[in-house]
Amino acid sequence: MLAETIFSAVSVAGLGIAAITAYRKRFLAAARIAAYSLVPIGLVMTGAVEWAFDTAFSPTAWAGFGVLGVAWLLFMSTRAVERRRSGRQEAVQAEKGERPGAVAPSASAPSLGQGRRGAAAKPQGSTAGDDFSDIEAILKKHGI
Repeated sequence: MLAETIFSAVSVAGLGIAAITAYRKRFLAAARIAAYSLVPIGLVMTGAVEWAFDTAFSPTAWAGFGVLGVAWLLFMSTRAVERRRSGRQEAVQAEKGERPGAVAPSASAPSLGQGRRGAAAKPQGSTAGDDFSDIEAILKKHGI
């Protein structure tokens, strides 16, 4: 009850300041002050203030916040463990010479043959160095 009275008094004081500001021909500032001063009385009228005070002084509500905190800690700790495990799995795969997340060798081969475009696109005498010659030229052009 006391909170509602204080909030109402703050709203009335704010509206008084807005009226004085409007009297001084500063209508934009007066409208902004009036908007801010109507917020506390709006909160009182919707019951948000009563709900906030009931929540703040309720042991059940604080226990609920505690349960939410424990749930958040569990969630974050499982995420941290999951990240560590994935890092360890990548290290073990690197030691074995495997790429992390690699597919089976039989699955990496294309199911269809190269066809006409594949045979025509790559000349007979080309090597891997010839494939990157145009890229090297572009990099040299830009000074990289």
